Amino acid sequence: MPRDRDVRNIRDPLLVGGVIGDVLDFFHRKVSLKVTYGSREVRNGCELKPSVVVNQPVVDIGGDDLRNFYTLIMVDPDAPSPSRPTLKEYLHWLVVDIPATTGASFGQEIVCYENPRPTIGIHRCVFVLFQQLGRQTVYAPEWRQNFNTRDYANVYNLGLPVAALYFNCQRENGSGGRRPELNLL
Repeated sequence: MPRDRDVRNIRDPLLVGGVIGDVLDFFHRKVSLKVTYGSREVRNGCELKPSVVVNQPVVDIGGDDLRNFYTLIMVDPDAPSPSRPTLKEYLHWLVVDIPATTGASFGQEIVCYENPRPTIGIHRCVFVLFQQLGRQTVYAPEWRQNFNTRDYANVYNLGLPVAALYFNCQRENGSGGRRPELNLL
């Protein structure tokens, strides 16, 4: 019989949705992360239509030490198609030097926001937050396609994520692909 901790991990929506495994290794959340598109707050596994995510979201970051800075990464591990993710991971947004207890608008956007526009299937759009070792220690990658969150974190000594969220997105009149995961939290 599984221990309580094991059961809790199995029900983690990031694990159920395949984000842990496909994009991230298992980690413990240490900081709050809130992402909103207009009036719609991103909840793990929720579905947001491309028309809702056209504009850059508002991102609020917790933390308690104002000397800490964070890197926010937004990727699509299902590009261009969940069944053939040859562009995995597609980098939609990268913001660095975000001070604790503020939001992405206080950081330095080094890869501008590009809204998700899936054409085939249901895509997971993943926000990952890392704590930086210091300010101005993280730089822009050379391209958006075939970005690798784990490798990027290793290059810049970001360690494991401190928070992550994801939503599902598909073409407005789309159908098929992976079934959206239920919001378990």
